[in-house]
Amino acid sequence: MRDIISGPVHLLGDDVNTDLHCSGKYLPGKDEAQIAAQAFDGLSPGFAGRFRPGGIIAAGRHFGINSSREQAVHILHRLGVAAIVAPSFGRQFFRNAINNGLLVLECETAGLADGDEITIDLAQGRLLAPRSGMQQALRALPPQIRAILQEGGLIPFLRKHPGWRISA
Repeated sequence: MRDIISGPVHLLGDDVNTDLHCSGKYLPGKDEAQIAAQAFDGLSPGFAGRFRPGGIIAAGRHFGINSSREQAVHILHRLGVAAIVAPSFGRQFFRNAINNGLLVLECETAGLADGDEITIDLAQGRLLAPRSGMQQALRALPPQIRAILQEGGLIPFLRKHPGWRISA
């Protein structure tokens, strides 16, 4: 995981539940590519076709509510989502994202517009949106979570650090 992540914003609203990007009607039996091609269609038709790898999802409150479905994070990886920023996340989704190596950060997203180029600076704990002049503080990630993300998720982390020890 890099300390600086930049990319275009793909804006979504409040209360985006996991059925909107990993719908149960496509599971089981469908592969991730097929499910990813339908991601967020009920909320933003054609979203998956517009999204480019390295993009950043900026959402409203409660992103990922409603499900403990781990496949939801796999679909976001399949889309190439670099990070998700939102004021709050469903707790199960947040933990699934960390466990599967997807950067999720809590911060205010009001003022961001679809297509804004933003920079996330993890070392400084800031989100910068030059077009709007926005500078937003990020809730700091604990070193343990950063270490898990650095390794690509919990399983790769535990393979490398079976005693759950990280250097400070």
